[in-house]
Amino acid sequence: MDISYILNQLGEDRENYFNAVAPPIIQTSNFAFKTVADFRNAMQDELHAHLYSRGNNPTVEIVRKKIAALEGTDDCLVFSSGVAAVTAAVMSVVKSGDHIVCIESPYSWTTHLLTQILPDYNISTTFVDGKEIKNFESAIQSNTKLIFLESPNTFWFDLQDIKAVCDLAKQKKIITAIDNSYCTPLYQQPHLYGIDLIVHTATKYLAGHSDVVAGVVCGNKEIIGKIFQHQFMCFGAIPSPHDAWLLLRGLRTLPLRLEKSVNTTEKVIAYLGKHLKVEKIIYPFHPSHAQYDLAKKQMKRGGGLFAVLLKTNSTEKIELFCNTLERFLLAVSWGGHESLVFAACIKKNNHYPNNYVRFYIGLEEADVLIEDLERSLEMI
Repeated sequence: MDISYILNQLGEDRENYFNAVAPPIIQTSNFAFKTVADFRNAMQDELHAHLYSRGNNPTVEIVRKKIAALEGTDDCLVFSSGVAAVTAAVMSVVKSGDHIVCIESPYSWTTHLLTQILPDYNISTTFVDGKEIKNFESAIQSNTKLIFLESPNTFWFDLQDIKAVCDLAKQKKIITAIDNSYCTPLYQQPHLYGIDLIVHTATKYLAGHSDVVAGVVCGNKEIIGKIFQHQFMCFGAIPSPHDAWLLLRGLRTLPLRLEKSVNTTEKVIAYLGKHLKVEKIIYPFHPSHAQYDLAKKQMKRGGGLFAVLLKTNSTEKIELFCNTLERFLLAVSWGGHESLVFAACIKKNNHYPNNYVRFYIGLEEADVLIEDLERSLEMI
């Protein structure tokens, strides 16, 4: 199934909505039935019927079909945020007394779930340096039920050998999950290596316009059906039909936006890599990255997110650099149309060097961004 078909046609039964080219927002909480038999059938399979919008809304359903197809999985559930998707995926696998192995430094709210919430339910987690398969082997316990990956993660851009981890997990009968937000399904398809659950913060690249918060979980029919019946329906962290429509709109241009962002990123990194005031580039597809060969093996391309270490530890100079940037917004998140900057010195008591600065490259032209960086780098 080609990407063009997925993004422009799959799931769009236009005869069901007056042959409108753009699917409408089905803004309803409830659905009616002509007969008791139809009503009964819908209640027996709410994942695929239209009974109540907490379960399956037609606008959301189109998005589900497209993202599942992009990831190459049987099905997909859409949530109201990325962390809701992560939480549902994790809690669908573990119960009291179970153990999780997770890579070091995952998304902050994934860390919060694993260290602040799940221990209250007698669920423990071991964090490992995911760059070596032996670290996973050493961390596995008799009660390990889940291995959670994030490759690359979004601060140090460390990778895990996805196939090696999946092979190990299958030997031990352990479920695997991965946050694939950085690569998107276009640049990495974890299911090809045997991953069981794929999660995204769809707020980022999939939506792409910084105007909607959403998350997704992809997997086979059995595991998605289980999550739907329990965590999805009970937690109620569902997207509104309007948010689903915005996400659908964003998916239309995903290949174009991603290509633009990455092409510009490569030009900006080439410039920064030669700058005297930049100590180090941190990016999976930069030859200096320790896992550059693995990145080329399991990723098609890098993303628009990278970091640098500046040649100064002065908080005052780093703040001056960030404050004088005109084309980069000081903000969290990434994956939208706008370029962003985030400095470690913004947050006290973090685990990153003071001279760490993370950039996200949006849809601006490379020469405009480079000129802006040149001007601000002169300040330090």
